This record gives sequence, C-alpha cells and structure tokens, in this order.
Amino acid sequence: MHTVVERELELRLVLSPERSIPVPARLTYRTDDPYAVHIAFHIGSEHPVNWTFARELLVEGVFRPCGHGDVRVWPTKVDRHSVVLMALSSPDGDALLEAPAAAVSAWLERTLRVVPPGSESERLGIDDGLAELLAPASGRVDDLWLRDPWPSDESQDGE
Repeated sequence: MHTVVERELELRLVLSPERSIPVPARLTYRTDDPYAVHIAFHIGSEHPVNWTFARELLVEGVFRPCGHGDVRVWPTKVDRHSVVLMALSSPDGDALLEAPAAAVSAWLERTLRVVPPGSESERLGIDDGLAELLAPASGRVDDLWLRDPWPSDESQDGE
C-alpha cells in the first residue's frame, strides 16, 4: 500500500521586488516515488503546471540555499515572515515562487515521518524485485538458465 501526503497552500509568484500574485498550489509526496516531491501550480489554465524535484532539495532549502540549474531553493524573510523561495527554470520560462516556511516545513515533517531520510530505497522494492526476477521458476532449474548463451566455436550446439 502506498501513502500520499498532500498539502494545499497559496504561494506567491514574485513579479518584481514590489509586486507578487497569489498562486494556489498542491504539494504532494508519494511513498511509491520516495525521493521526489511534486508541486502542482494552479495558474488559471485548464491544466496545472507540474514540477517534480528531489525531496532532499526542498528539505535542505528550508534551512540554507541549495540547488542549481532548473531548481534552486533558499530561505529568507519577507516583511518579517519566514518564507522559502523557489526559483524554477524551464525552456518555457522562469518563475520565482515564495512559500510560507512554516507550512512547507510542517508538510515536509509529515513526509519525513512517513519515509525517514535514508530509508527511501527500501520503498522502491528493488531488492525484492531482483530476487523475484532471478529466482528459478517453481523451484526447478531452467535449462535455458544453465545453457551457455555464447557457445564457443568448438561447441557441438547447432551442428
């Protein structure tokens, strides 16, 4: 069973140092994608704008500047309020978004309780999947498993 941790909140799209507009957003964390956070921005179009990036980047960005390239995150204060700034860059354009630090931190704490840092790989089931894939079928040894996939020139196979 997979768990989903969501939070609706209002971000601010920063247009200039003096001007910003509200942007409703949904933060989503899914245990079946344990390394990522998903943010859907509702900008008044038919479909929201979706961004996915590392949960670790957002966790670190609450405390100190981090990231480079397409996603950069850092804490600051605006009018004596703690906020988290997210600079997002894509071929379609750039955006600077301001999120309330307390709301983002509370949501991140919920995700960290569900999947603690360092335990993400356990949620992927890679070891179980490999064991199943490599296990002999029904307890018998498969003839194809034992056959040399690249017979040498001296082999009698195919003669």
